[in-house]
Amino acid sequence: MPKDGILSCLGGGALYLLGWFCDRLVVAIRGKVFSETPINCELSGLQGVVVEQREEQYFLKRIKDDEWMKDYKFTPSTTKEVPWYLDDGTFRVNVVGARRAGGFEYPAENAVFEGSKRSWPQIETLAFLKNLPLITKGKKDHKILGVKRIERVLPVGTSLSVVGEAVKDGNGTISIREPYRRPFYVSPKTIDQLTEESRMWARLLYVASFGFIVYGGVQIAKHSI
Repeated sequence: MPKDGILSCLGGGALYLLGWFCDRLVVAIRGKVFSETPINCELSGLQGVVVEQREEQYFLKRIKDDEWMKDYKFTPSTTKEVPWYLDDGTFRVNVVGARRAGGFEYPAENAVFEGSKRSWPQIETLAFLKNLPLITKGKKDHKILGVKRIERVLPVGTSLSVVGEAVKDGNGTISIREPYRRPFYVSPKTIDQLTEESRMWARLLYVASFGFIVYGGVQIAKHSI
């Protein structure tokens, strides 16, 4: 038996299995975000299920005797998340570990600047801070301009698609979580948009596997004849 024919058939079979792996979804659902205990957001007034907050402190630091440069530093962000679920109008599914999923994003973001009137009274808005010259004059070692507070939210009522592994607990409650070595998506995109890339790769692998199997079959047939 010709080795190239056998190897080609085996390679075609492997590509077919890989294509099937890419084409197989664990479970997919699209619905709206809800929670029994939503978070009341401080800056936006929205109700959210995942809220990230961070701060940026702006200040002027001396670079020469009579020159100052605008600078800032970040503080570590904090994230709050409450149990939440998707409801498609017929049933609801809990979502677990969404922040680790591909495509996860915060649809709403708000920021406010709290100026330090003590050291720079006219700093009150983000627009003023953005237009502040990089270099200015001063007499102290540093000037605190203020703090920019940023809040990012996954609000209640947001439409999302989730692709992952479905599990059921002892009470019959269904949850979707990250599967083992399988795609996990939480995204505002539609299910078709999320799975299009996987389906495209599956089609290419199916075609390639067909080509390898046909070539291998021809080589084996030639040897037999």
